[in-house]
Amino acid sequence: MPKTFPIAQPFSEGEPLAINRQAVESNQVAEIGYDPETKTLAVTFTRGQALYQYPNVEPETHAAFLAAESIGKFFGEHIKALPFKKFKLPEVAVAGGRP
Repeated sequence: MPKTFPIAQPFSEGEPLAINRQAVESNQVAEIGYDPETKTLAVTFTRGQALYQYPNVEPETHAAFLAAESIGKFFGEHIKALPFKKFKLPEVAVAGGRP
């Protein structure tokens, strides 16, 4: 049976919450951040130019995500199915004028 992929979600309107993110060791996930006041989890991936923000994530879930032996596996099992907002990340200029 051929592998099926979900339909790409459009970018959300408005601005994302300003949440500091930290780089993590993962082939899939690049950065993770969390805002305890709004219980919003922020995730960027190694592929793609999007910031995903997951509202209503408990602090214990964020802590377990950061501590997971496999961050990508934890994401797939506990976070991937949660509702999210998707925002375009700003392009980063590279020295020499190339994007």
